Parts: sequence; C-alpha cells; structure tokens
Amino acid sequence: MATEIEKSLLVIVLDVNPMQKLVKQVLTQCLDSTIVFSNAHLMQTSNNHLAIMACHSQGAQFLYPQEKMPEVRQFDGQYEKFTQLERTIRQQVHKMIGEMSLDRKCNEESLISGALSMGLCYIARQEREKFAGEKLHSRILVITASHDSATQYMNYMNIFFTAQKMGIMLDVCSLDHELTLLQQGCDLTGGNYLKIPQQNGQPPLAGLLQYLLWVFLPDPVVRSKLVLPPPVKVDYRAACFCHQELVDTGFVCSVCLSIFCKFSPICTTCHTVFKNPAPIPIKLKKKKKNMDLAH
Repeated sequence: MATEIEKSLLVIVLDVNPMQKLVKQVLTQCLDSTIVFSNAHLMQTSNNHLAIMACHSQGAQFLYPQEKMPEVRQFDGQYEKFTQLERTIRQQVHKMIGEMSLDRKCNEESLISGALSMGLCYIARQEREKFAGEKLHSRILVITASHDSATQYMNYMNIFFTAQKMGIMLDVCSLDHELTLLQQGCDLTGGNYLKIPQQNGQPPLAGLLQYLLWVFLPDPVVRSKLVLPPPVKVDYRAACFCHQELVDTGFVCSVCLSIFCKFSPICTTCHTVFKNPAPIPIKLKKKKKNMDLAH
C-alpha cells in the first residue's frame, strides 16, 4: 500500500507600504529576516513549498515564485535555490518600490485583504494540481506594520471563514500596532498572533528573526509541544460601516448585513430604503384594585 506524501505550503504576505511608520526597518531588516525565515522553511524538508507576496495601498502581487525564474549558479557554497529566492525577492521588491514612487496616491491603508484573497486562490490552485497520494498542508503568514483597516471588514470576514472552511491556518506578525480584525482571523483559523515587543534602548525590530523562527516556523502539529507566547484576548466586536469604529450594539442591514452605529433610512452599501423605526411602547404597570368579594 503506497504511503501518502505530505507537503507543507507557506504563503508569506509582506506589507511594503511606504506610508508605514517603520518603513525603513520593514524594507531592510524585515526583508532580510523574511528571506532567512523563508530559507529555513525550505531547508526543513524537500517537501516544503513557499510563495511570497507583497502588498501596499494600491494592490498586491507575487514576488516568488515567478513564471520565468532567473538561472543562478552556486555562489560561495550557497544552495542555488536559496540564491535564486533571495535575488528574485530583492529584484521584485525594488521594482515595486520604483513603481510606488511614481504613484502619488499612496495612503496608510494597505490592501492586506486583497493579498490574502490571492493567497487563498493560489492555495486552491495548488490543491487542484497536486498528484494522487499527495496531501497539502497550507498556511499563510502576514507581516505588517500598518494600522488595522475597518474598511476591509467584510473582506476580512469572508477570507477568515473561507480559510477556516479550507483548513488553512492564518498567522499574523504585527510590527507596530495591535490589529483587532486580524486577531479574529488567527483565532478562527487556529493560528498565532504576535505583536513584536519593543524594549527601551533597542531598535524597533530587534529580535524579529528570532520571533519568526520561534513562533511561526514550526508546523501546526509541533506547536502544541512548544512553549509559545500566551494567546491574546480577542475582541470580537464588529466595525460599523459609517465611522469604521468597533461597536457593541448597532443596526444591521437585512439585505447586505452592513453594520451601522446609528439608524440610517438608506443603507450606504446596497442603497436599500428602510422605514423609520417605530417608537418603543412604554408598558404601564396596571394598578391593582382592591375589590370586595360579596359572599
């Protein structure tokens, strides 16, 4: 009886938005740490596969692999595949930065949800193209220093539940901010969320590579046997579509399920017209009347 071949696919989403606060560290130290982390994943076993994507405020694209991979030769005893990966990633990131410098429409909001959607499509294609007797274990790692984006709330929710249904684990490494929505995605899919701690007197991204290798490199099966940082308390409040703020209670559109903190007669998402809510009737307590019963 033939044994089943298990393969591990890691999709890395790297945020290269130039509007990030730690943009210099992200484009230098974070890129170097990501390359070393990727090589470590490939070095674990020959059945490990890798895909790296980059996103910014205008879109997302694949850095590795490319349709036409450059041919490289062994340099200083380095494995050819590692050299090919490093050169390809650096060339593609340099090309993206050059294109972004010509575009003046950049903003602080990175399209991480778009990159995650592309990552799920890539994983689904790999599932279809796998050979008989192969089992693919896929997971996604997001590395970002951008703020949380409530405008992408619906996109995030669709991605999280799709990943949960496909059995894909989502990991998030935040470099600067607490990301509430991505915390929900990690909790729903069983992944790890980590905000890199910043200690006084040290660079902002000190120890980034150590955290990547410690928390995000082990496979899901091995993680249960390791001592990892305790899970954070996840805030499952929804973000309203009008002010992009988390709310405890609100109004939900019965057509498109958009959430609003205040009542609106017209849904700004699907333009459905609603009637004004009737005032809540006040229940008056009935006074008890004493009645003499005649016998």
